[in-house]
Amino acid sequence: MKKIVVLAAGQGTRMNSELPKVLVPLKGKPMIQYLVRSINESGVNCKPILVVSPDNEEIIKKELGEYDCEYALQDKQLGTGHALACAKQYLESADKIVCFYGDHPFISPSTIKKLADYPNGVITMMTTTVDNFDGWQKNFYHWGRIVRQNGEIKAIVEFKDADEEIKQIKEVNPGLYRFDSQWLWENIDRLGNSNAQHEYYLTDLIKLAFEQNQKISSIIISPKEVIGINSIEELKIAENLI
Repeated sequence: MKKIVVLAAGQGTRMNSELPKVLVPLKGKPMIQYLVRSINESGVNCKPILVVSPDNEEIIKKELGEYDCEYALQDKQLGTGHALACAKQYLESADKIVCFYGDHPFISPSTIKKLADYPNGVITMMTTTVDNFDGWQKNFYHWGRIVRQNGEIKAIVEFKDADEEIKQIKEVNPGLYRFDSQWLWENIDRLGNSNAQHEYYLTDLIKLAFEQNQKISSIIISPKEVIGINSIEELKIAENLI
């Protein structure tokens, strides 16, 4: 069984909004509604689990009332790795777990199905490559960089932890993953928080898998499909592309 998790506990601070970030309107609809609709249409899992905070749980439930979702609480903002761990009780029956961030409104149903059904690896992830970080592509500048060794993904280095050489890498991480559940639960407690944010990064699971000589598969995806929205400027870019 495959299950889908959407990480949606973030606040709307950088959006200059009192709304949770995932409820900021994009062309009149909460941005997370686009993703939840695509999840439903993908046929992979029609009852996704949304990881929310105690502060935004009720308002998100109200806005997504027409969709059949489950809700897991992240009571402290300790990072994306911690957020996924908060949903464990809803995921223990799954053998594959697909994980998205709630601020990616353009992910298509076919992409969700492709990621969920991809045959190889304890981790399968999607990556995207930009020509540069100018114009609409500047949305990607602050994303984690994909570090490869002999063509294989070795690690994801978050922007705030990257040196200038790493920042020149143009293959970036949109945050679309599929995990083998047994491997995930055996390893998620190994995440540390020795980084600039003092958070438990979901992306550090890639480094763990590489160090264990586990298979990490990757799928290339178009930059325009994985645009994320973290600021007013990025919202305007997304509105122009929709």
